[in-house]
Amino acid sequence: MSEVEEVDERVSLDLLKHKMAKFAKERDWDHFHTPRNLLLALVGEVGEVSEIFQWKGEVPKGLPDWKEEEKIHLGEELSDVLLYLIRLADICGIDLGKAALRKLQLNAIKPIPVSKLLLNGFGMLDKFYKNSGKSIYNPKGH
Repeated sequence: MSEVEEVDERVSLDLLKHKMAKFAKERDWDHFHTPRNLLLALVGEVGEVSEIFQWKGEVPKGLPDWKEEEKIHLGEELSDVLLYLIRLADICGIDLGKAALRKLQLNAIKPIPVSKLLLNGFGMLDKFYKNSGKSIYNPKGH
C-alpha cells in the first residue's frame, strides 16, 4: 500500500461529490455507476463496518480501548460508506446536503419526545403510543 498524504483542505459533501465524479470518469467507471450498483456496493461497505464491530460488544464513545490501526481501518470503511452514499445521491440527482438538512427539520417536528424513546426498539415505541392513547400510525390520536 502506498503512503497517503494528509489532506489540508476543507471537506464538504460538494467537494467529495466532485472528486468521486472525477475519479469515476478517469477510470471510465461511469457506465457501472448505476443507482442499483452503487446501492449494492454501499450495502457491502456497511457490512464491512458491521464486521469491525461484530464481536466487540458495546463500545464506548471515542473507542478508547481500540488500537490506532483499528481506528484507521474503521475510518477507511466508514469513508467507503460515505463516498458510495454521496456518489449514489449524485447519480440519483439528490442534493444530499439539502436532503439531510430537510430530514433533520422533519425529525425535529415529530411528536415523540426523545425522553420517551427507549433503547429496545419498536416494542417500546408501540408501548409508548398505547400508554399515551395515540396510535403508532396516527400520532395525533385515533
